[in-house]
Amino acid sequence: MAARVASAACGEEDAFRRLFRFYRRWEGPDAAGVIDFSRPASQQVVNSHLNISSVSEQDACRAGLRPVSQWKAYGLDNYPGFIFIPDPFLPGCQRHWVRQCLKQYTQKPNVCNLDMHMSSQETTDLWEKSRHQLQNKSSSKRQPKSLLEKLRWVTLGYHYNWNTKKYSADHYTPFPSDLAFISEQVAKACGFPGFQAEAGILNYYHFDSSLGIHVDESELDHSQPLLSFSFGQSSIFLLGGQKRDQAPVAMFMHSGDVMIMSGFSRLLYHAVPRVLPNLEGKPLPSCMEQPLPSDLPANSVLQPCSAEDWEVCAKYLETSRINMTIRQVLADGHTFPAENRTEGELHTFSVGSYHEEHSEIKRHKCDTES
Repeated sequence: MAARVASAACGEEDAFRRLFRFYRRWEGPDAAGVIDFSRPASQQVVNSHLNISSVSEQDACRAGLRPVSQWKAYGLDNYPGFIFIPDPFLPGCQRHWVRQCLKQYTQKPNVCNLDMHMSSQETTDLWEKSRHQLQNKSSSKRQPKSLLEKLRWVTLGYHYNWNTKKYSADHYTPFPSDLAFISEQVAKACGFPGFQAEAGILNYYHFDSSLGIHVDESELDHSQPLLSFSFGQSSIFLLGGQKRDQAPVAMFMHSGDVMIMSGFSRLLYHAVPRVLPNLEGKPLPSCMEQPLPSDLPANSVLQPCSAEDWEVCAKYLETSRINMTIRQVLADGHTFPAENRTEGELHTFSVGSYHEEHSEIKRHKCDTES
């Protein structure tokens, strides 16, 4: 996954890190050169072509998406293969994916960061262990964090090993069918009809979280795209070049936004320096206000979301953002190369520097600006 995570000695800042640190401390309200694809005005933004006929309206609806003909898609000049789709979801349908990320995808046998220092019994059913605490959470006083609030990542399908920076045939659990379906529809619309969702990393961010500078290169097939789905609070995303001395482009990622990195853009440096309170000035973005439809199609991959479940999700999202990144690990017909593996290698995971709180500030304690 994030095989080339950035680390630079104090006093040796490159162009990417300088901007990372700038946006890490950015408070607004001036957009400061950040592209907003919900109302694109930058000359660097170009329209991106979608394959409208590749996804039927029925299949789009099954995944909770509007017909592809109604999507808007953009790219960036000098970034071939980068596609940004602002919120293609049908009203209320983002709620399904938020609940799945908090209630279903956190279940065993999927792997999460809490497994590092807690027993399997303690990390079983994080939702049930957290929901009452979240429901009663008050902003007026400091309270202990629930287990869901301590969650930083969950891996699905082929589980990424944070120590070896590799995937393995020996550590695999079935990939969620609903997530595979929506991912494959989005990939088809973007020109990748053969995409197979084989691995996922779910990242759980809070206002003090950031994602370090890295390249996603651990997958064995780079011809297939990396898909990213965002829900909840907004963030700033930085997309750089093949080397860190190229200054990155900054853009907002809002709830419901979908991003595709493919081709030339598949192996570029990127990072998330900042998670931002809802830019609309409300606890949750307006796209979250409408409930999931009660009359879902019979063959929909979405499931009804109870008012009680959404109350827990909404309370969580008031200070958080969830990002799902989906990728194909192996080329069609290929298998993993033979390796000498030890039992410890296959089952040892660490947070590493991929997803950190205050990541840049912690690394630069000697920096006088911190």
